[in-house]
Parts: sequence; structure tokens; C-alpha cells
Amino acid sequence: MIALGCVMMRVCHLNTCPAGIATQDENLRRNFIGQPEHVENYMRFVAQEMREIMARLGFRTVQEMVGRTDKLKNRDAIKHWKASHLDLSPILYQPYAGSHVGRSKTRPQNHMLEKSLDARKLLRMCQPALEHQKPIRAKLKITNVDRVVGTMTGSEITRRYGENGLPEDTIKLIFVGSAGQSFGAFTPHGMTLELEGDANDYIGKGLSGSKIIVYPPRGTDLDPQNNILIGNVAFYGATSGEAYINGIAGERFCVRNSGIRAVVEGVGDHGCEYMTGGKVVILGKTGRNFAAGMSGGIAYILDFDETCCNKSMVILDKLTSSQEIEEVLDLISRHVDYTGSPQGLKVLNEWNRYLPRFTKVIPTVYKRILEDTTWNIGNSH
Repeated sequence: MIALGCVMMRVCHLNTCPAGIATQDENLRRNFIGQPEHVENYMRFVAQEMREIMARLGFRTVQEMVGRTDKLKNRDAIKHWKASHLDLSPILYQPYAGSHVGRSKTRPQNHMLEKSLDARKLLRMCQPALEHQKPIRAKLKITNVDRVVGTMTGSEITRRYGENGLPEDTIKLIFVGSAGQSFGAFTPHGMTLELEGDANDYIGKGLSGSKIIVYPPRGTDLDPQNNILIGNVAFYGATSGEAYINGIAGERFCVRNSGIRAVVEGVGDHGCEYMTGGKVVILGKTGRNFAAGMSGGIAYILDFDETCCNKSMVILDKLTSSQEIEEVLDLISRHVDYTGSPQGLKVLNEWNRYLPRFTKVIPTVYKRILEDTTWNIGNSH
């Protein structure tokens, strides 16, 4: 970062980086002076110094250094009252081991991808869609050992059709059960993954255009407003697509979301942390430290507890624009259509009563940019 022009202002989370590196502000980004050659030159210096140190130690390769704790020693003259009495010898001790004992990677790891749900069923099942864009509809069982379901299939779509993917809902898969980690991760446009059940952490990680729908098992008496349905860090780093969750999400919901539209019944702590884009509608509680480091995007929350919000970068507002109100109403309507959310239906049926109870959470700088853009567009005519 220093090689690219970072001046160590320590304001990366405030969207005010004067070097134009850690910011969404177009005016500040013009200050960026970094070039790829700067990083390349820095890494060459690092490599040269490393070679010099290795030569002094008598090593020709990094591989030769692995496990050689006999070349390590405590730093002399440590004055800190704790560190000066620290004995690292038990950590650095080298028990005898024959040459057959590996100290580093000696054989390739078998990830058993051929046993994944995508490899066993989905890729073959979705072949007509991948080859000829023919619609696919299927219903399958899923368990929590089935991880990154849909990702390999999604990669085939991207490989064949690029970032635009397939027409909406070309591949629609309904799963019943408990999904493992990273359900629907990185899936592109053209895929719809519907889950009747629950999901582990990282559902929709890096979502890239697909639609993910999750709701409790049919016939259950679980209240979506009071039961966690998906795990932590859902939709981390998502860039585009839609998500409708008829239940509560774990902690760090939509962290670093930069473009998806999502509706959820409630979220745990640190919701929308470092979010840079997209729209999120929350029909329940948010947990503490909501919107920490949020520099873009907008969240709309029903009956928001302001004490849960980290207001260092955001302001709280009400919905006033008719266009914005229609967009939120449309998102909740889709949520009800896809998941059957009782809370969503209640909000729709009494919309005029519920509308004033929504709080709009928007980053201060992002709001100013939107207003400036609107003003510029309005005055360009």
C-alpha cells in the first residue's frame, strides 16, 4: 500500500482516504497515483533482501528453511517486563524425526470434488441449460456436508456466457434440508437457488447475479421472526443478485455487499458492516454495531433500535421519495411471493401504518454523492 501511495492516515474506514486508495469518493480517487510498476519494484527489493538473508543463513531455497527452528533465536535486550521473561524453547524444540516425516506439503490434497453435489448431479442435470439455454427445474435433497452447492455449475455458466450469465430463472433448483457452508457462493445471473430448510455460514458469498430464496420447512410452526435460518457472514462480498430470507440471519449479514438487493426477517450483530452498495430491507431486529464502516448502499429497517447503530459513517432518515418507497414495497412484495413471509404480508396489508416505522440507514458521504449526482443530472437539461 505504501508503494501505491498510502500516507498512513488511518482513515481507511471513513471513506476519506486522501491518497484515493480506500474510498468510494470519485473526487478523492482522482488523487490515486499508484502504478503496477511501483508494486513490482517493491517486491523485487523484498525478494533481493530475502535472498541476501537466506545466503547468510546458508540456504538456497525457501523449502530448505522449512522447520529449521535451530536458526531462530530470541531477540536480545528485550525490556518489556512480560516479554523479557518469555521462554520460547518449548515452541522451538525439535523432536527427532526421520527423513520420512514431512515438514511441509509433500503430496497434493484430495478435495474430493467429484463427490460434491454439483459433480454428482447438478452439472449433468443442468447440461441442457449450459449447452442450449433450455430452462431447468429440479427438486433435490441437501445435507450440511453438501458445501458450495451451485458454485461449480455457476462457474460453467460464467465460462460459457461471461458476466451476463443466462436469462433469469433459466436454472431453478429447489433444495430440501440443511445446506452446508457457502450455499450458492459466487453463482451468476440465470440461476435461482431455493432452499426449504436452513443454511450454514457464508450462504451467497460473492453472489454474482443469481437469486437465493430460503424459507423454513413446509408445515413447521417455527416463527421466522424468532428463529435463525441462515448462518454468519451471509452474502459476504456479494456484487449483484437478489436474496430473500424468511428467517433471521446470523452475524455480519451482507458484509462488504456491493450490489445485491436482500430482504431478511432480522440479523445478528455487525449487520451491513463495510457495505459499499446494494439495498437491504430488514423486517426485524438488527443486533448491535449495525452499519459499522458502511460507506455505500442503503438499509431499510422496520422499528429500528437506534442504539444498535454505529453512526460514525451513517445517518438515519425516513423514506420520503415516492420512487424509493415503491422500490422498498416491491422488494417486500417479492419477499412475500417467494417465501410466504407472514411478517412481510402483514406489512403489505397495512402499508400506510408500517411505512412511517421504517428507518433508512445511509452513509453520509454516499448520500451527498447521490444528491450531487441528482442535482447535476437535473441541471444538465
